[in-house]
Amino acid sequence: MTAGGPAPGGVTRALVVTAHPDDVDFGAGGTVASWTASGIEVAYCVCTSGDAGGFDDTPRARMAGLREDEQRAAAERLGVRDVVFLGYPDGRVSASIELRRDISRQIRRFRPERVLAPSPEIWWSRVGASHPDHRAVGEATLAAVYPDARNPFAHPELLEQEGLTAWEVRELWLMAAPEERRNHVVDITGTLPDKVAALRAHRTQTAHMTDLDERMRTSASATGRMHGLAEGRCAEVFQVVEL
Repeated sequence: MTAGGPAPGGVTRALVVTAHPDDVDFGAGGTVASWTASGIEVAYCVCTSGDAGGFDDTPRARMAGLREDEQRAAAERLGVRDVVFLGYPDGRVSASIELRRDISRQIRRFRPERVLAPSPEIWWSRVGASHPDHRAVGEATLAAVYPDARNPFAHPELLEQEGLTAWEVRELWLMAAPEERRNHVVDITGTLPDKVAALRAHRTQTAHMTDLDERMRTSASATGRMHGLAEGRCAEVFQVVEL
């Protein structure tokens, strides 16, 4: 198990690929804040607009727009300004060739050394983190990272029609991976307030959580203890795959 913020290797850009608005903020908000603070440029690719989410009587026709606005506001709080929504239907995402192409497009456009995405595997100890959309996006992102985005002959329309040349990602970071897969812990004690601020921007998802600060600190402290950090330190943990 390695520890720290950005892994070594001169990373300058990181692309975060998620299924829904708020996924990155719950799973890696403190880590993203540490990346941007260290000078890494971060972009988001959100595969749906979260139109099936929410906890109140907000009309469904308004939900997608609200959640996109919330994700942009949350991103700003973490120092991220490049946010793309792919528009796939919330709750019905599959690891299709079209999704692989669309994620490959964002990789070739942004040209990141590092990609962060949900794990394609089930975390049996916390099944709620392994939403089918999350796993489908994880599987499609893995395929986009290897082999699609780096293969100049995959999705030829990206090169022929859009001029997007092949790009090799060096690191793949996976959120909500099964315990036995996790190998990198990030101390987010200093950026936990940024994570909470980003989560508060998702009002349709968190406005009812009156104990959000305490909930996030308790969870992050437990993660820190579990992975060997000093008492009271807060952490997020990932499976990091070197490519």
